Amino acid sequence: MTDRAPASQVFDPATYARGVPYALFRELRDHSPVCRVPEPAVGPWPAGPGYWGVFRHADVKYVLRTPELFSSSLGATQIRDPDTADDLEFLRSMVLNQDPPAHSRLRRIVAAAFTPRAVRELETAIEERTRALVDGVAHRGAADFAELAADLPVQTLADVLGVPQQDQRLLFDWANRVIGYQDADYAQSSTADPASLTPMGRAALALRPSAPPVRPDGSPVNPRSRHGLPDMFHYAHALAEAPRPGSVMATMAAEGLAREEFENMFFILVVAGTETLRNSLPGGLLTLLDHPDQFELFRARPDLTGPAVEEVLRHWSPVVHIRRTAARDTELGGVRIRRGEKVVVHHPSANRDERVFADPDRFDITRTPNDHVSFGFGPHYCLGAHLARVQLRAMLRTAADRLPGLERAGEPVRLTSNFLNGLKHLPVRWRTDR
Repeated sequence: MTDRAPASQVFDPATYARGVPYALFRELRDHSPVCRVPEPAVGPWPAGPGYWGVFRHADVKYVLRTPELFSSSLGATQIRDPDTADDLEFLRSMVLNQDPPAHSRLRRIVAAAFTPRAVRELETAIEERTRALVDGVAHRGAADFAELAADLPVQTLADVLGVPQQDQRLLFDWANRVIGYQDADYAQSSTADPASLTPMGRAALALRPSAPPVRPDGSPVNPRSRHGLPDMFHYAHALAEAPRPGSVMATMAAEGLAREEFENMFFILVVAGTETLRNSLPGGLLTLLDHPDQFELFRARPDLTGPAVEEVLRHWSPVVHIRRTAARDTELGGVRIRRGEKVVVHHPSANRDERVFADPDRFDITRTPNDHVSFGFGPHYCLGAHLARVQLRAMLRTAADRLPGLERAGEPVRLTSNFLNGLKHLPVRWRTDR
C-alpha cells in the first residue's frame, strides 16, 4: 500500500507496473463495490473529475448489457475525457463508442470477418505461423516470449486487413502508441524500418510526429485522436484505394462509410486486433509457468487446451477497464449516480469475484463453468473473441509441446498502463537436447 487513499491506486498507472491490485479489488468488492475513484494528474496528463468504479461481477455485467442507462456514446469509452467537443464527435463515429442501433450497423459491416467459419479459414495459417515462430527460436534455448508472441497477432491482423507483409510493423507501432502512451517505452514506438516499407508505408511514416504532439496551451494531444495518429489514418485511406479482394478493407470500402467511420474502424481493428492478444499471450504463458502443476497438466492433456485458455483469460484479464457514461440519473450497488457521470467497470475484479468463482485466486485449467468477462458482455462483446481464442490455443499449445523444460529466465517487465494488463518482456529458457 502507498500513502494514497486506496481508491486512487485503482487509477494510478504506476500501480499496474507493479501488478494488478487484486487484494485492493477484493477489499472494494466487499466494502465499496461501487465507489468514487479520483482521477489525479499523471505526468503531463491533466486531472479529471473522477468516476464511479464498479468492481463486482454482477454489477459489471449489468452496466455492460444496459446501454440505455450506461452509454458508450455520451463520453466515449476511455476514462480520460476527449480534449475537445470535436474530438468527442470524431470518437463517436467509432463502433466501440456507439450505442445500438448505430453500433449494430457498424458492427454488422465487419462481423463476417470474425465468424467461426471465417476464423476456421485462418486456422491453418495461424498454426503454421505459430510453429514457424516457435521453431525459429527453438535452437537458441532462450527468448523474450513477449517479443516472440507479438508477431502472431500482428501477422494475423495483417491477413484480415490485407496489409502487405512489408508494412506489418506499422500496425505494431500504432497499437503501442495508442495503448502504451502512459509508458515511456511505448509512447513513441518506432520499430518499422523505412527501407523495408511499401511506398504507401513510407508515405505514412513521413507523417508520424517526431515527438508527442501538444496543443497551443502546451497540454499533450490525446494519442487516440485524429491529431495524434496522422500517419495511421493516412495509411488507412491509401490501403483502401486498392484493397486486397476479400479483406476487411475491401468490405469497408464497399460499404460507403463516412470518413470518420472508416478511420475509426481501422483504428479499432488495429488496436483491439493486436494489443489485447499480444499481452494475453505472454501473460498466459507466465500464468502457466507460475503454476507448475497446472502447466504439467496442460502439457499432458491437450484436451484441456480450450478450458485452459478460458482460465488464462479469467486469471490474466487483458483489459483492466472500460468506461460508460450515465445516460440518466440511476442507482447501482446502492449508490446514486447522476446523468453524465463516468461509470468504469473493472474486468480483473469481476473475474476474481468470490460470488461467482469458487476460490477465485486459484488458477485451475479444469475450471468449468467459467463466466469471465474478459471479452466484455452485452452488445459490445468482443467481435474478435473467437479469433483471439484460436491464437491463444495455438501459441500456448505449441510452446508447451515444442520447447522442453520451458521456464522463466528472469523477471517479467510489466507495462505502465491503467488500461491494459500488459507485459513488455518475459524472458524464458528451455532445453535444446532433443
